[in-house]
Amino acid sequence: MKVDSSFDAFVEARFAALLRTAYLLTGDRQHAEDLVQTALLRAMRRWRQVRGAPEAYVRRVLINLSHDRIRSLVRRPREEPPQDLEALHGGDPGFDGVIERRVVTLALAQLPVRQRQVVVLRFFEDLPIEQTAELLGCSTGTVKSYTSRALSRLRELLAEDDTESLAEVPHAQ
Repeated sequence: MKVDSSFDAFVEARFAALLRTAYLLTGDRQHAEDLVQTALLRAMRRWRQVRGAPEAYVRRVLINLSHDRIRSLVRRPREEPPQDLEALHGGDPGFDGVIERRVVTLALAQLPVRQRQVVVLRFFEDLPIEQTAELLGCSTGTVKSYTSRALSRLRELLAEDDTESLAEVPHAQ
């Protein structure tokens, strides 16, 4: 199948950002990669229609796919969380940054789905309230409300000194 060069350019320019968004929505890198691949495949098939605003289309597909993934998690057996990351660092000075990112990611995974989606779109994707509301199919007031609740809960989770309370959330939704 012949692919338009503008699609290739879009993928090169935005793949990393789309993968980050999918990861923050799912909490699992492998599932995030699958979601991005599926979303890009759908965009490629409809490239003529979505060429004007491909990122908005792909984001919408990512959100829909993450909803589908949540539904399918109920049917899947539970996975075991990974081993303690602290034991793996072996004195590496850059490891502290990894732990901090992991703590934030785990805290984000503990938020309800809609709150997590709002935080990811507003603060990681840097979208305005109106565009976030449009992508999620809700009002701007709802986005503001979810943002307020999510940030309050994140502050609580991140203020806790014990990272044990941020245990891996299997099947982060």
